[in-house]
Amino acid sequence: MIFAVQEHNASHHHYDLRLSFEGVAKSWAIPKEPPTKKGIKRLAVQVEDHEIDYMSWEGTIPKGQYGAGTVKIWDKGSYETVEKDKDKWIFNLNGKELKGIYVLLRFKKAGDKNWLFFKK
Repeated sequence: MIFAVQEHNASHHHYDLRLSFEGVAKSWAIPKEPPTKKGIKRLAVQVEDHEIDYMSWEGTIPKGQYGAGTVKIWDKGSYETVEKDKDKWIFNLNGKELKGIYVLLRFKKAGDKNWLFFKK
């Protein structure tokens, strides 16, 4: 499986974590730089699935369109799922910036779209 993190300079600078899964790119918007060390937790807001091809896209989304701004690849590589259920996804990332075991953990009381993203 592959993953990518795209740095997105839109109306609000953020990072998009994308994990290939069942033919789509599962996606989360992360308001701050993804954690490269243990002990740092980031909010990750789940957004709509994207096409797998979008994971390698870099460029500029024109003004007036949704997500207008520049998109560049911040990190990419492969991953393996360690454990997965509806509220938790543990995976091993093998990228240039993100390496090791990471966790996406859903905030049960904060709505279905809000997750924590951190290095285990």
